[in-house]
Amino acid sequence: MLIGVPKEIKNHEYRVGLTPAAVKEFVNHSHQVWVETLAGHSIGFTDEQYTAAGAKIIDNAEIIFAKADMIVKVKEPQPNECKMLRPGQTLYTYLHLAPDPIQTQLLVESGATCIAYETVTDNRNTLPLLAPMSEVAGRMSVQAGAHYLEKAQGGSGTLLGGVPGVAPGKVVVIGGGVVGLNAAKMAMGIGADVTILDRSLNRLRELDDIFEGRLATVFSTAEAIEYYSSRADLVIGAVLVPGAAAPKLLNREHIKNMKPGSVVVDVAIDQGGCFETSQATTHQDPVYIIDEVVHYCVANMPGGVARTATMALNNATLPFGLALANKGPKQALLDDPHLMNGLNVHQGKVTYKAVVDALSKELDLEYMDAKTALETL
Repeated sequence: MLIGVPKEIKNHEYRVGLTPAAVKEFVNHSHQVWVETLAGHSIGFTDEQYTAAGAKIIDNAEIIFAKADMIVKVKEPQPNECKMLRPGQTLYTYLHLAPDPIQTQLLVESGATCIAYETVTDNRNTLPLLAPMSEVAGRMSVQAGAHYLEKAQGGSGTLLGGVPGVAPGKVVVIGGGVVGLNAAKMAMGIGADVTILDRSLNRLRELDDIFEGRLATVFSTAEAIEYYSSRADLVIGAVLVPGAAAPKLLNREHIKNMKPGSVVVDVAIDQGGCFETSQATTHQDPVYIIDEVVHYCVANMPGGVARTATMALNNATLPFGLALANKGPKQALLDDPHLMNGLNVHQGKVTYKAVVDALSKELDLEYMDAKTALETL
């Protein structure tokens, strides 16, 4: 199979779909790999390293899209990339379709087979290809929040860790999954006062055990979210409904009731955001202020630490990518129900129900379950 790795073109996105080490694995399995020139250059992966690993360097993304059997990326394809996809081609990347009707429509029109990292599952009912970026984003959320709490950045001038004689800042994490766990680790590591909210009592018990009672665990209700956010210096939105639009947990009134100069970091922004006032931002222009509350809503947070994020992502995506290449997409998907859960679009049909539900008002989409689509189309 011919594997194509184009350079990412989203704003300040420096990650790359395959590292040289991952390329070598594909080559060792008798596949060809074409990598766009300078695709990994900015994070220390040179064209020479890719060539040494067995890749062919291509200076034009259009050639890669035109010839490759499978395109391996990081971020969702931009409109001009979607238009280069074709029937019979496989796209393997993050998609986040639920809040994105334009991308969804273009992928349907492309006729390609589109596999979303974020909905692939495993036998523990977790999301193994989303987890590494959730770990990165969770940790970064505290770094970003701490930075924008500085007075010169529009914040209240609060040091999250405090100092002797001065109380630490209060961090509220909404959601106790991978993002929430890693945010809590970072916040506690710098000495903040941390509260984490979740709707699963079992998860709250696990978190209480992990942190040995050193953070507050609270069952998540609308009242609890309103109460704790109004007293917080930093609120981190860490909720996830796999493949679906994120629920709006903080409304405009909640934001108004927060302390002036406090910060909200919406890690769920890729899925539409979990705060009513959230609007996707970029690393180039990451924040805005509403009702004296600083909003950080960067839609590709891990891109800020692109080298670490690329290596972590490749560790997770490589085994599934090799299966797709070795067996062919159809057989690989049919053989592995967890990989099949990653199939979002196939030959003009949306195969992930949550995407159809989320976009029913914007698009007239035809849903077909993944197994039926693979066996009949």
